[in-house]
Amino acid sequence: MTIEAVIAEVLRQIRPTEEERTFVKRLMGELKELAVETVEELGLDVKPHFVGSLAKDTYLAGDHDVDLFLAFPLETPLQELREKGLELGKVIARKLDSYEIAYAEHPYVRASYKGVSVDIVPCYDVNSWRDVRTAVDRSILHTRWVNENIKGKNDEVRLLKRFLKGINAYGSEIYVRGFSGYLAEILVIKYGSFLDVLKKADFMLRQKIIDPKNWLRREPEIAMRTVKREVELDRPLIVLDPVDPRRNVAANLSWERYGVFYFNAIKFLKEPSTKFFFPEKSRAGNYLDELRRKGTHLVTLIFGKQDLVDDLLLPQLERSARGFEKALEREGFRVFGWDYGYSGDKAFIMLEVDRAERPSVRIHPGPEFFTERGRDFYRKNERVWLRGKRLYAEKSVKENILDVISELLEKNQVSLGKNLREAVKDADFLVDYVPGDLEGEAYLFLSRKKEGLKG
Repeated sequence: MTIEAVIAEVLRQIRPTEEERTFVKRLMGELKELAVETVEELGLDVKPHFVGSLAKDTYLAGDHDVDLFLAFPLETPLQELREKGLELGKVIARKLDSYEIAYAEHPYVRASYKGVSVDIVPCYDVNSWRDVRTAVDRSILHTRWVNENIKGKNDEVRLLKRFLKGINAYGSEIYVRGFSGYLAEILVIKYGSFLDVLKKADFMLRQKIIDPKNWLRREPEIAMRTVKREVELDRPLIVLDPVDPRRNVAANLSWERYGVFYFNAIKFLKEPSTKFFFPEKSRAGNYLDELRRKGTHLVTLIFGKQDLVDDLLLPQLERSARGFEKALEREGFRVFGWDYGYSGDKAFIMLEVDRAERPSVRIHPGPEFFTERGRDFYRKNERVWLRGKRLYAEKSVKENILDVISELLEKNQVSLGKNLREAVKDADFLVDYVPGDLEGEAYLFLSRKKEGLKG
């Protein structure tokens, strides 16, 4: 297929139909009317705003999540905004189908209405970046900026979003670290089209700084402070937020996710295919065959996932996996990779290691023999010898990796996610075996197909 034919076919699938548009418009109208009525009932000075992809008309077909923001006057104390905002959200949500309380910078309400998820979020009624008090306040400014600048490129944004979803590089959540929807919108507005963004994959990386609002000229001191901070943090891109020079829109974008975008952009431009947008599910293989091919071993920890939402659970699982990597490498095991996630009510951490056993002794270097510490070292160890003026001894250690892990956990020598510490200590440890529901995950991890670029 030609690149034009691929784009036409993808657009046919991702562009909302007229029926969908009518549904969305009616839905938002009903929610706004309900919000206004409730605000008046409670005698509050609050303005409802829709933000996000529905409000910008950059949503994909079938994706109708609503973001309803309740904007309080700037003079409202933060604690009052939180309390009254949550209460207002709950009163609105009780008139919908169902709801629950969710948590970000402050509590908000996540409701359901006509099969659509509706986030009801309190914020400040800001008109400028100088008014921003909480992290969510900018959303109103983001929506306004995109609508003023998109100029009919809505479908180009849809293409970029679907491409990023297809290559597993979409979402700015800390456990994804990909491109946010707002970043995709900025890039299309800046460069003109979906294809132009792909063609600029190398240029953007080399240019490093993208400044759509010319903040470096308009607010040089603040903008340069942002740039210097983000350079020191080694971000792949620095995209100065068009509505706030203090913020890098690409702050959560990792080098890995940008690399995935980089190589897939090159591949798509060379060999266009709808598979980039709608990838085929990876064929399941045998994880044991992968272990035999590589000569490595798989250690899996399985434990209760606790009552944590993904935003809390997944970062803590990642931290715990990194903690095991560092702790095991200190003990002489090489860790080739790690994976984490959950299945049902069980969380897991997988570690690919070079061996399951190690020598039962470790050579322990000591101090110089003629010091007080040297004499103490000599007294405390059974087998001691000299190399030059330094003492050495043999130290008995646990041989099996499961015994090593148990000892590390017992001595609190693994850095773990704070809500997972007790659960991990009670984990089931498995070597070169996983339960049936994790066999596919183990294969994708060991074959590198889960995060792979090639092969």
